[in-house]
Parts: sequence; structure tokens; C-alpha cells
Amino acid sequence: MPERPIEDLAAALREAYPELEAMRDLADHPIYLVGGAVRDLLLGKGRADIDLVVEGDATALAAKLGAEVVAHERFATAKVRLDGHEIDIAAARTESYSEPGALPDVEPTREIAKDLGRRDFTINAMAISLSDEPGLIDPHGGQRDLEEGLLRVLHPRSFVDDPTRALRAARYAARLDLELETETAELLRDTDLGTLSEDRREAELLRLAVEPNAARGFELLSEWGLVPTRPDGVELTRRVVALLAEPPWSEAAPRDRAVLAAAIGQAGEEHALAAATPQRPSEAVELAHGRTQVELVLARALGGEWLDRYLSDWQSVELEIDGEDLLAAGVGEGPALGRGLSEALRRKLDGEVAGRAQELEVALRAARDDDGVA
Repeated sequence: MPERPIEDLAAALREAYPELEAMRDLADHPIYLVGGAVRDLLLGKGRADIDLVVEGDATALAAKLGAEVVAHERFATAKVRLDGHEIDIAAARTESYSEPGALPDVEPTREIAKDLGRRDFTINAMAISLSDEPGLIDPHGGQRDLEEGLLRVLHPRSFVDDPTRALRAARYAARLDLELETETAELLRDTDLGTLSEDRREAELLRLAVEPNAARGFELLSEWGLVPTRPDGVELTRRVVALLAEPPWSEAAPRDRAVLAAAIGQAGEEHALAAATPQRPSEAVELAHGRTQVELVLARALGGEWLDRYLSDWQSVELEIDGEDLLAAGVGEGPALGRGLSEALRRKLDGEVAGRAQELEVALRAARDDDGVA
């Protein structure tokens, strides 16, 4: 198994992950930084999620750190926090699949090369030994593929065993501006996503949705014939990503759900909302009432500028009075309570009443009017 000491890589490792220095003294067995963290160091991108592989007991090593350990026995992994950073520690293992799309059956191994051989793409199948002289372990040519801008699977059954890898391919290709290697492209287009559970499929698509270049990722999935986008999906996704990047919309809806809906969701009321032209604040509130956060985001991305005022001003307007005030004034239980409060809120939104006294006067008049007219 080739291992190449690289001075620049060792320095980059110390700078990006100083907390890993302590791991060398704690481990009774060889330990390695693997996966995306290695890839991003080679690309000069700095920190990424920390994934470690130990040729031994992952839980025992995690316990030595003196931190709270969350262990997953089935997959021989543990999760700890060290110096404020979350670290995943896994025992070196091999994987096999009982059927396409199933979760893997794992077996421990004492060889890092076998562990790397179970991974998705060559660019993620590299490791750095956390020894005194860190070196790159790259048995599948991941560094070369990075340099050539290629995304390559490790073996022909990769997408059959785990079809989520085909969805992941879009995430990496979009994020790192990679092209599919020729054989990988052929294998990917034959992927059967139908062997995946809906939960696993959705989880992978939501991971793509939080990427800065999510629109390109969904565009690739559509081009590859794996996940069709809605007719306006790619452009709408770009608009939603831009919208959610700035206040006041940055906290308006969960980004992953909004982007996923923009890309592949079925059309809802967003086009009608975007085309609406409410003349008064109360009309805007009535139009937006009952719509989901995601629908409102999509409608604004489609051009519904009135939703800016709804979000920043009108949706938070509340009455100073409530149903107890109307009951105390002699209004009976029933529809009259809601009628009165609704009319008072409408008038307040439109600037026709202000203050508790006026709200109560309007609400009582509407509540006592059999026709519900103030």
C-alpha cells in the first residue's frame, strides 16, 4: 500500500486540526484522518467534518478522550466532542450488502486499505496517518482524479449496492466542479433509486439542498435522468437560495425544505400567491394565512414582492384585546367572539383603529352584529 509523506500536507493538517495532535498519544492502534477532510486539505479548503478511522476499537478510543460518547454498535462507530468540535471515530471495516439499497453489513478489519475500498468515490477514499510523519494514503488514485477534475466510483457495483451514491455524486460534482469519469457516468445513469427507502432518498436530497450550489446539483440529477426537476425548478432553486441568504427571508423557512420544494416539489399555491396584488395589509394577511413557510418563500422567489411587507410587518401584528375581554363585556361563547376579534385585527392592520379602547369598541360592535358587519 503506497504512502507518501508530504510536508505541506503535514503542515496543513496541524493548522486545520490542531486538536488531533492529542490523538497520537491516546491511540493504541494506527489511526487515520479519512474522507472529505483529506480531500479538502488537498484542495486547500481548510477544515471539514472530522472522520477518523482506527485499526482497533473505536469506542475505546473515544472513551479515552474523556468526553461524552455516542456509540453506534452496528457500524462500529462513535461520536465525541473535542475542543468544541464534533469528531466521528470508526473502526476500520469492510462492508457487504445483502441486497441492492440495503444498509450494509460490516466486518472489522485491521487494514486501512480495505476500509478505504468500501467508500463511494476515489476522491473520498484517501487517508492521512496521524503518525509522527503524516503521509497520504491513496490506493485508488483520488489525488490524481482531484487534479483532473474527475468523479470516479471504486467498483462497478457501487451504485447497485448503495444508490444514495448516485445522489451524492451530484452534490460533489456541483460543489467541486467535477465531471463524471466515463465508466462512472454509464454506471450512474443505470442506477435504480427504487431500491432505496423513501427516508434514505429524501435524506440525501436534503443534504444536497443545503449546498451553496444546490441548483447545479439538482440540474445534474435531472440531466442524468435520476430525479426530474419541476418545470421551473432549477431557476426557482437559484432564486430561493439567493432569497434565503439575506434578511428578512434568511430565517423564514428551513433552507433544506424550501430548496428541495423549489427543485422537485409539486406546484402548490405559490404561483397564485406570487401573482396576487393585495390592496390592503388585511388582504395580504388573509392571502398568506394558512400557507406554509415554504409556500411563502417560493411565492416571494417567484416575484411576490408584497410578501416582504407581510413578513417584516403585517404577520406579527396582534391585538391588545382577546376573547376574555369580549366575554367580560357580555359577548356569549360562540362565533361572535371570532367575528369580533377578526374585525378588530382587520381594522388595526389597515390603520383604522389604534389602542386597546378602539380595538374593543370595534370588536364588540362586530360581535353583536348578526350579519357580522362593523
